[in-house]
Amino acid sequence: MQKMFTTQLTGLFKRIFEKEELNIEDGARALAQAPVGEGRIYIKGFKEMEGVVLEALEGAEPLKSACRFESVEMLTNADRVLLITRFANDEEALLLGENLVEQNIPFVVIAGDNKAEGKSLADLADVFIQTYLIKPLLPTEDGTRVGFPSLLAALYIYFSLKFTIEDILEEYE
Repeated sequence: MQKMFTTQLTGLFKRIFEKEELNIEDGARALAQAPVGEGRIYIKGFKEMEGVVLEALEGAEPLKSACRFESVEMLTNADRVLLITRFANDEEALLLGENLVEQNIPFVVIAGDNKAEGKSLADLADVFIQTYLIKPLLPTEDGTRVGFPSLLAALYIYFSLKFTIEDILEEYE
């Protein structure tokens, strides 16, 4: 099972790399506007995606100008927000996205877009980056599926954003 999981995970990362490259570049440009100006990059992870926030703020190589998102009221027009959630139709994340739109605060979303009926962060975000993870990766003998590495996919995208943001900021220095 470990070999199958590794193969599936490798395929997932490759799919993200190939299909989301432009969205990652656009997301990095949007987020880099904050430190280039007078703003900050605020990061909010929902449920297990809090792991991305911890990596960005307390990891071995923290993201410069990044802060933990606390509330919409503390944001200025110079700030940018990165939201990370398992699915694009997460109700709590949607509510926050709607508040950001109302406050005219640009934001980037990392999530799996399960194409559900109704509202989606893919429709609200300035830039939406798809994780392509909407169901577990591995089939089991009884027909169920296991292995839902949403945090791994989000971390892969986060690091892609971080490297691109750093390249952009180097050009401004």
